[in-house]
Amino acid sequence: MSLVSSHNEWDPLEEVIVGSAIGARVPRAERSILSIDYHDVGDAANLPSGPYPEHIVEQTEDELQQFCDALSGLGIAVRRPAPVDAGATLRTELWETDGYYDHAPRDCVVVVGDLLVDAPMVIRGRALKQALYRQLVLDYFAGGARWLPAPRPRLADETYRPELPEGQRLANLEPVFDAANVLRIGTDLLYLVSDGGNELGARWLQEAVGPRYTVHPCPNLYTAAHVDTTIVPLRPGLVLLNPERVNEDNLPPIFASWDKIWCPDLVDIGYSGPAPVNSIWIGMNLLSLSPDLVVVDGRQTMLIKELEARHIDVLRLSLSHARTFGGGFHCATLDVRRRGTLETYR
Repeated sequence: MSLVSSHNEWDPLEEVIVGSAIGARVPRAERSILSIDYHDVGDAANLPSGPYPEHIVEQTEDELQQFCDALSGLGIAVRRPAPVDAGATLRTELWETDGYYDHAPRDCVVVVGDLLVDAPMVIRGRALKQALYRQLVLDYFAGGARWLPAPRPRLADETYRPELPEGQRLANLEPVFDAANVLRIGTDLLYLVSDGGNELGARWLQEAVGPRYTVHPCPNLYTAAHVDTTIVPLRPGLVLLNPERVNEDNLPPIFASWDKIWCPDLVDIGYSGPAPVNSIWIGMNLLSLSPDLVVVDGRQTMLIKELEARHIDVLRLSLSHARTFGGGFHCATLDVRRRGTLETYR
């Protein structure tokens, strides 16, 4: 049997990869990062390239370790990546860059049952980030998992259109997407079409996972990257939704009959540097450990109250620099094995 088996976002968690803040940095200014993650900084000179401040890295790593200890205490197997040189230069015939932060394994790999799909990531510097998790992926492959790296995208300059509005800055020239643009709901995979993933990426993913699954492109939900601060399935029949982005008109049909928690106002935990990577909605970026237990930042008391009203227990922890690093508890993890079977929920 494969060591990898995860069919949705809520089945009881048995094994997880937790990211690392060690060596975190922002790449040098180049077209991809200035088009997508840091479009709002304006001139390239305003991009905070280089290593994150040491105190931010240390605090984040301490909080990630507390997170790991809490998961281990619940009997969940935790794996961490070995450090790599994030400052190394990555060079192709078209462009040159260096590495990004390594906080979020969720961005790199989609787990669909026993299949590991390496995502064809949007930001050039994240190609180095994927190397951080390569040994873990190889270990799972040796342990019986299937492994399918997506075709490596060229990420040529014409892929990025910074002059266009958000949601239109990623051209549809080749399959490109971050893994965090995908939500797994059994045989249905929701795919956010946005600046974090194009329509060709959805088409390639459908061919990769095969006819047993249905990939649902969602083009009108959220214009920027990643879906897990917009829609959070909590268990069959219950979903947490972002009220600024989701409405009855653009709600994916699979959730039409589900009970809905419209996320309440969240506490702004702040950020460091000239601009955050994430909005305050990173507070709803929670990790489900089971259908009745989730990990949430303890400062989000109104959200916690809503969850507890639905008989969901909350493990309260902290990721104080989630807006700075661009990832909460869901982003900072990759659930490798959950106890459950493949089902259809529609």
